[in-house]
Amino acid sequence: QVQVAESGGGTVQTGGSLRLSCAVVGDDFRINSGGWYRQGPGSQREWIASITSGGATAYTDSVKGRFTISRDAAKNTLSLQMNNLKPQDTDVYFCNAIRIRLGRPPQDVWGEGTPVTVSS
Repeated sequence: QVQVAESGGGTVQTGGSLRLSCAVVGDDFRINSGGWYRQGPGSQREWIASITSGGATAYTDSVKGRFTISRDAAKNTLSLQMNNLKPQDTDVYFCNAIRIRLGRPPQDVWGEGTPVTVSS
């Protein structure tokens, strides 16, 4: 059974920083690639960042230059460093981890979500 544990959310003031982490354990699930998403009340889940197995990264325009996604193969984690936070970054953040195995379709798992609140 695969378990996903997110951590690092909280409340900060405008301009502050937070680092979100997502650890995946179980079923020998090795993270090859993944991403971070966020969702507000009554809104659809929005993609904000992703990282490929080769380390290439991509970001939605609203977080470019402020957020950095990374993957730690040894710890089997995904992280999102968030700097210069703004009130509009307030949301629940979800990680999505993907593993790829030869001869099998990609498998992904989601974190349970961690809330981030940025006060003005």
